[in-house]
Amino acid sequence: MSNADLVQYILEQASQAGEITAKKMFGDYCLYCDRKVVGLICDDYLFLKPLPQLQPLLHECDQRMQPPYDGAKPHYVISDVDDRDYVSLLIKTAAEYSK
Repeated sequence: MSNADLVQYILEQASQAGEITAKKMFGDYCLYCDRKVVGLICDDYLFLKPLPQLQPLLHECDQRMQPPYDGAKPHYVISDVDDRDYVSLLIKTAAEYSK
């Protein structure tokens, strides 16, 4: 389960990306940018969809992938949520390339 304060912090950090919202699902959160699913916040980690367009933008430490929950496909795990510009860029890019 994710801490609601951390979820709110991530939403604020990503505010430059567009309309950022999160919906609670089974104790964790689905993350939306401009009404498109871009990732998840699970167990207090930000997971972004495994889009190839994100890979060149990622810091080296964020290039690892793991599933956000059992049975899910691997997502990028974003550890640097304190960098507002970085988080906003990643989320905006994910929204641009998400269906």
